[in-house]
Amino acid sequence: MRLPAVLLACALIAGCAGTAVQERRQAAARVAQQAGWQGLEMDAGAFVLAAFVPPGLSRAGTLTVYIEGDGAAWVDAGTPSFDPTPRDPLALRLAIGDPRRQAVYLARPCQYVEGPSRRHCEAHYWTAGRFAPEVVAASGLAIDRLKARYGATRIELVGYSGGGAVAALLAARRPDVARLITVAGNLDTQSWTTDLGLSPLRGSLNPADEWRALSAIPQRHYVGARDGVMPQGIARSYASRFPAGGKPEIVVVPDFDHRCCWEQAWPALLDGLPRASGAGR
Repeated sequence: MRLPAVLLACALIAGCAGTAVQERRQAAARVAQQAGWQGLEMDAGAFVLAAFVPPGLSRAGTLTVYIEGDGAAWVDAGTPSFDPTPRDPLALRLAIGDPRRQAVYLARPCQYVEGPSRRHCEAHYWTAGRFAPEVVAASGLAIDRLKARYGATRIELVGYSGGGAVAALLAARRPDVARLITVAGNLDTQSWTTDLGLSPLRGSLNPADEWRALSAIPQRHYVGARDGVMPQGIARSYASRFPAGGKPEIVVVPDFDHRCCWEQAWPALLDGLPRASGAGR
């Protein structure tokens, strides 16, 4: 029996997409394995979330949780991807490079997981609804599990790109956040979509709207001076919501863009952080 040409084309595209996704999963696994990190899957309510954790970490009073960016959300401007697993998991590389050695890595919904673990993995959750309440809630449940695993009482949240939005939304909802750090973070989604002429993120929360809940939390937001994906105006717009004298710290790094050269500079950038003395509230 011969497949019609259209069905054959669809089958080939689906097969190629599946191969590419598997390659991305394997690439992240290699990055983790080279550092001795272990992969986990955690039931987090609506989703199963993937994580990577380091060897030798048994307890951490303050656990640093790195949250991945949006990943491969789109094939092109009009076509959502089949799977948002990142092509290069920068947040994982940052977590592994954290010299304080009390860090773990948390993926976004539907990244790295397959089979039955891909429940509720509709494209909405890595396109317009990437910062939906249920996404934030699932990330919070996963963090609770990671805290319990290491006996942590506080957390420091580090979010890259869209993971910065998730980190900020989590920080606004939790009493245990000692500090919020973002790298090229999407901190004002309305400003981002308007300034770059993108479709509104309908169904998503905007971190900038949470400024009151975030005002007591120590924050530092790193921005690349050459970042065209997340221009520094997005972080400035977020900071403008806060009252004078209480604005979060924005650090613009010359010559950096959305990906370069955060991994190489990360230990030095962390070295300049003040010690977190306690939870923000």
